Amino acid sequence: MLDLAMGTGRHARVAAALGFRVFGVDRDLSRIHSARTGILHSASLWVADLESTLLPRERFSLVICTNYLQRTMWNGLRDAIRPGGVVIYETFTVAQRSLGTGPRSPDFLLRPGELRAAFDDWDLWHDEEVTAPAAVAQVVAQKPDGR
Repeated sequence: MLDLAMGTGRHARVAAALGFRVFGVDRDLSRIHSARTGILHSASLWVADLESTLLPRERFSLVICTNYLQRTMWNGLRDAIRPGGVVIYETFTVAQRSLGTGPRSPDFLLRPGELRAAFDDWDLWHDEEVTAPAAVAQVVAQKPDGR
């Protein structure tokens, strides 16, 4: 399992408790240090700038990414998941601007339907865009075997 842009490891801790072998990446060394406690003490956590770091191909059965958007990474993210593996992705949409909190730049806000389109050739288990309490798009998708 890969916790992408993991911060202090909120999702990685849950995955480790469920028995996953956990990997995590974030560009902030202090957050990696904060994450490396308790159940994540021996997890494979590393510091990397995801704008310039390639993820390994077909390495992960599960990737979780929340509150992070880097469109140039999507192909690499798709390639990092094994056939039959799953992505859980949630981040802010442009509607978040009207709520007065969160990211403001369109670089960090999804357009309507954009997240779904990034995984439209996968098996979608969940696909939703909501505007309250935060404006986010959510996708849970399984990579078909052989892709």
